[in-house]
Parts: sequence; structure tokens; C-alpha cells
Amino acid sequence: MDNLELAKIANEVRKGIIEAVHSAKSGHPGGSLSAADIFTFLYFEEMNVDAKNPKDPKRDRFVLSKGHVAPGLYATLAQKGYFPTEDLKTLRKIGSYLQGHPDMKKIPGVDMSSGSLGQGISAAVGMALSAKLSNDSYRVFTLVGDGEIQEGQVWEAAMFAGHKNLDNLVVIVDNNGLQIDGDIKDVCSPYPIDKKFEAFNFHVVEMDAHDFDSIRAAFTEARNVKGQPVAIIAKSVKGKGVSFMENQASWHGSAPNDEQYEIAMEDLKKRGEALCQK
Repeated sequence: MDNLELAKIANEVRKGIIEAVHSAKSGHPGGSLSAADIFTFLYFEEMNVDAKNPKDPKRDRFVLSKGHVAPGLYATLAQKGYFPTEDLKTLRKIGSYLQGHPDMKKIPGVDMSSGSLGQGISAAVGMALSAKLSNDSYRVFTLVGDGEIQEGQVWEAAMFAGHKNLDNLVVIVDNNGLQIDGDIKDVCSPYPIDKKFEAFNFHVVEMDAHDFDSIRAAFTEARNVKGQPVAIIAKSVKGKGVSFMENQASWHGSAPNDEQYEIAMEDLKKRGEALCQK
């Protein structure tokens, strides 16, 4: 799939995020939007997955360690065909299978329930180890937040992955620089992120999380690494694609009101029209 097609899908993913969070009147749009291009590339280009066979034992696995950005994952799964896009409007509603955090028992395409920050990466490491022990060829991807990596369990998992040379594991850090309490470097700086992962025997790659050439190059490099797990540091913009949400920590966990919803959807509509003219 070419970059233009990926960009169009990512724009639809962003629309789905705004639709879901606005309908729920709660949720986490900022980090969902910053990861939209990553989600899109993973599900439409990089990972071996099939919406018609979500439990295929040979499929690649994905763990959303920063589970609160479930709207981004759900919008991507809907675009991929795991469930109807209309269901995004049921986010966080009583009786809906689309809960505030991913539920592997109810949502097709979700490989691990997550939400307690720091824990998802450990599950991903376990999956990668399982593949090695069983001589299975599937790969495991996990997305962590740059605020989330302030959690100690992340580094325990990284130490184990590096020690076991899990070269079928890719850890993606959504480095948008903001968390619920503000700038990550002011709350509890995790920098230098690259050197920390290198210290745990990871091969580290950096990429622009909103440039598909950069994203493609990073995942291509990751695929060719042998004997080490890979950490991709994805430099991103919180709230990417919605003018008033970009680089604003206040949109970490806030839902747009009706007026803001209209502005956001208009931003994305214009973006979509511009892409169609290319």
C-alpha cells in the first residue's frame, strides 16, 4: 500500500477517534491521535493479521500497553474490518463491547486486555518468548506511552527481553512529550529514552511518527534486526490532525463538546479532501 492510501486511512482513523470520544463524552483523544499513523501502518502494512480470522495462531500480535488510547486502536480495527465503524459511537456506553480499555474477551482483534500502565509490555514480552519456545514465526508489537515508561515494570520487562534476545519483539514508544500532568520531562523525565533501551540490549530506531516514509524505514530496519529486541522511538505530536488539540496536554483525557466536535471533524474533512487531490 502506498503512502497516500495509508494517509487517507489514517485520516479516517482520526475521524473515528473523534466520533467515538465525542459520543462517549469521555476518553483519551490526544494520545489516540498521536498514534493514529502508527496504528494505520501496523494494521494495513506491517503486521500479518486477518480481520476474517482474528484468532489465527500464526498471526502477529499487538498489545496496546497504553490502553487508555483504545479509541485509536478501535478506530483502526474498524477500518480494517474487524467490526462496523458505526459501533465506534457506542464507546464506553453501558452494554457496549467497546469499553474504555481493550478487552480481549469481547473485542475481535484485541490480543491482550490492557490499561494498567506498565503491564502491557510485560504481556508482549511473554508472547514473544512463547513464540521462541514454540518455534513459531509470529512477531509481537507493543505500543507504550512516553509517560508510561516512567513505570518501573517497563524496564523489568525490557531487561528480560534483552536478556532473552527476543528479536521477534518490537516496542514502539509514542514520544509525544506530554502526559496528563504536563510535559514528561517536568513530571519525571524518562530521557534519554534511546540510551535506556540500548542499556537493556535493544536495537533502537527513531522515526517521525507522522511521516510514512520514516515509519516504513523504521519498521523495515526492525524487521532485519537479529539477536536483539527493537525499540522504535516515535517522535509524535499529541492531538495530531486536530488544530486545537495539537501539543495540548489538556486533551490527554478530555472529550470535545458539540462545537469542538464540529471544528475537529471539519479539520479532518479538509485534510481528507486535500489528500484526495494529490
